Amino acid sequence: MLTPPAALHALLFASGEPLAKKHLLKLLGIKSAELAVVLKALSASLVGSGTTLIQTETEVELRTAPEAAPIVKKLRESELTRDLGKASLETLAVIAYQTGATRGEIDWVRGVNSSTSLRTLLLRGLIEGREDERDKRRIRYSVTTEAFAHLGIRSAEELPRAEELRANAAAVIAEEEVAQAVKEPA
Repeated sequence: MLTPPAALHALLFASGEPLAKKHLLKLLGIKSAELAVVLKALSASLVGSGTTLIQTETEVELRTAPEAAPIVKKLRESELTRDLGKASLETLAVIAYQTGATRGEIDWVRGVNSSTSLRTLLLRGLIEGREDERDKRRIRYSVTTEAFAHLGIRSAEELPRAEELRANAAAVIAEEEVAQAVKEPA
């Protein structure tokens, strides 16, 4: 079983974004006073590890330590100088042609995990993520104006064969929904 600092470390690492302290209290099953002790213990254990805890009054986030900045900068620069690659281009195409998609939808279309491609596209400012209106737990990605400018088009409607591919995608989705409904009788 994990110690509370180890459990907190795992939660912050897995989230990849700030977590509300109130939410952490519920997840860890501890009280506010105990959270302060756990945060202090985790912070101390991270010294020299290349990561650190960033805290506000209401949130906590796991980030790279300031002393890791030069090496992280090299990583970011190398990522931004490489070509996008086939996987990232496929991911960008799925998002552009569907006029927005969640990671699950992208993975389903591509048949593989797309998290690395999404990260690359986000870093380059070619896509942006927003909370999905249908399910607040998911992120819906959309193409940015920067991507359209890079592609030399003004909107998704100018993508080659856009209307035809959207119609085909809608047909496949409808077939899947019918097949699913047949498998799961009401």
